[in-house]
Amino acid sequence: MSWMRQRVRWQRWRPAGSIAQVDAQKEPRSGERKAARPAFDPGEPMDRNRIGIELISVLGMPPVEFAQFTARMGCGNMGIALETMYPDNPEGYPAWSMREDVALRRAFRSALDDNGVAISVGEGFLAWPHEDVSTYAADLDLMTELRAGAVNLLSIDPDLARALDQTARFAEMASERGLPAVLEYMPGMAIGNLSTATQAARHAGSDRLKVMVDTMHFFRSGSQPADLAATDPKLIGYVQVCDVPLVCKHESYGEEARFDRLAPGEGELPLDQFLAAVPDHCIVGLETPMMPKARAGIGAAERLGPAISWLQAI
Repeated sequence: MSWMRQRVRWQRWRPAGSIAQVDAQKEPRSGERKAARPAFDPGEPMDRNRIGIELISVLGMPPVEFAQFTARMGCGNMGIALETMYPDNPEGYPAWSMREDVALRRAFRSALDDNGVAISVGEGFLAWPHEDVSTYAADLDLMTELRAGAVNLLSIDPDLARALDQTARFAEMASERGLPAVLEYMPGMAIGNLSTATQAARHAGSDRLKVMVDTMHFFRSGSQPADLAATDPKLIGYVQVCDVPLVCKHESYGEEARFDRLAPGEGELPLDQFLAAVPDHCIVGLETPMMPKARAGIGAAERLGPAISWLQAI
């Protein structure tokens, strides 16, 4: 299924109860204890091979240019999908797809090698209600060809039993291709918080599926850094970082997530405490689509540079 078709369905689909209502019920807890275990020495800069730039942060930048940009920004990892998620973008990037364009896939792999950049995660996989994830077989084959380090599934199925089974099936398909799988959760969904996401990982087998923790979804679903610190680190496979207000102020949570997140320090999330609880093995990807800044003429390097510097120094 193309991303454009998925985007139209995403805009039309809403879970039972608004996510804004979910957010309003998730005020931060008082008396939060500090994370017990720092994941890395705060006196040392984070290694470039632990830092990534996620696809939606660059708002449609083509793959070869994105690989070059990632290296210039001092990062060793990038997220990618098989086609653009932003065909209409203020920076004038052309639409692109790697599904049928063999030459683009070849050029992209060369750009990765030439710039010392790896694909940390393959995106664009959504588990829809009443549809089977087996339709993603060909896309998973392409992610294998591109040497993706992992593939990410977001389940928006409101039925928990079916969501767990479809997630397990996706993880099985990925494992058959030698691809690690991670599961992204989002508040308002059946798999909507850290607890149900770790349940899904155990259901699928933690050797096949691990949890992706996105700071927007993590805090908005009511979790705190102490909850991450208390989770078995073997269940956590990937981390995405952005900042946002603690309570959603947008009419659409999905539109905020795709277009209007904030750089670290511009919102209200305790990101330093969160990162102290991140397991050592996790790549930390910058997931900060800032469409308003892009529309104001602020380029990708200027938008993302301060956030990358913050991650490198944390």
